[in-house]
Amino acid sequence: MKKIFILTGEPSGDKLASTVIKDLKKLNQDVEYLSVGGQNLQSLGIKSVYDLKEITYLGFTNVILNIFKINKKINQTVKAILDYNPNILFTVDSPDFTLRVAEKVKKLNSKIKTVHYVAPQVWVWREKRVKKIKKFIDHILLLFSFEKKYFEKENISCEFVGHPLLQNKERNKIDINQVIGKNKALISIFAGSRKSEISVLTPILLRFIKLMNKKYNDMTYVFHSTKDYSKLLQSFVNQSDINNIEIVSDDKIKSHILQKSIFAIAKSGTVSLEICNAKIPSIILYKMNFINFLIIKSLVKTKFANIINFAADEELIPELLQSKCNEENIFRQVSSFLDDPNKMNIQIKKVQIILNKLKISGSSSELASLSLNKLL
Repeated sequence: MKKIFILTGEPSGDKLASTVIKDLKKLNQDVEYLSVGGQNLQSLGIKSVYDLKEITYLGFTNVILNIFKINKKINQTVKAILDYNPNILFTVDSPDFTLRVAEKVKKLNSKIKTVHYVAPQVWVWREKRVKKIKKFIDHILLLFSFEKKYFEKENISCEFVGHPLLQNKERNKIDINQVIGKNKALISIFAGSRKSEISVLTPILLRFIKLMNKKYNDMTYVFHSTKDYSKLLQSFVNQSDINNIEIVSDDKIKSHILQKSIFAIAKSGTVSLEICNAKIPSIILYKMNFINFLIIKSLVKTKFANIINFAADEELIPELLQSKCNEENIFRQVSSFLDDPNKMNIQIKKVQIILNKLKISGSSSELASLSLNKLL
């Protein structure tokens, strides 16, 4: 049997990888899998060599603080891949981890084909990485068509497959009233998929909810969590003395809650695409330590953190980053939308125009799975 090792670095990558592998399993049943993955890949019966939390907690931007732990984890992962000896190493997102592993694997066993999914954002910063990637990645699956020029310029084999989060999925009916109280307007909150993000953003978001509760009395705030971090979120909520908050970690229920929401507040990242595709008005926020921020600010070439804003060359979705990321600013922004339905409709319409340019007509996960199958 052919073998694929799937390497992810955080829950969002685990989710993206699972959509592709689910379609690949339909195409080809004679493939074995092993992974560094989370609950989504495990739901497909794919074992992970260690818990995904073991790398997501490290925070690869804090390289100096975690250098020994990071190198140890990279070496452990490389050994697991070489021992498994797959036909394909399928790396997904998290380039600071996955590509460093892929580079070492390729040096030690050049026969293993390396396929990377979700290109590093060279259009935002560190474009010179493309020349380095060329040496150890055999093929790149791209989420956005505008990325092709950066890789084709260096004659790197690449393919635009679209973004799975922009696929229109069939949804089974779920009675979310069993989870969320009736007759309450829902606001979806995404505080991040890493422990460090949740720890920084959740206290700010809880203070924001307290401000909201002074003005609005008919809202329920739903934190969308992974199963790994639902207890961490609950511990923050328990200390807040707020009683109109729910935490949901089941993906099917989360999807329905997002669809029923009147607004969403999200940590900057891929989840913003899912929110936009659901036609829910939103804002994004992010906060990191000051040193990391200064480093990244000096390297970033774009005006915007959000892919929709980047593609539109306009801040369609308000970005509250760093010092702007505080409860008062979040409250002002969210209130300005809730008090003006026309403002919400304008954002939704403008965002849909941009999304339509980013979408493909078919299934992105099917295209990605076809590409993997050809390379086996």
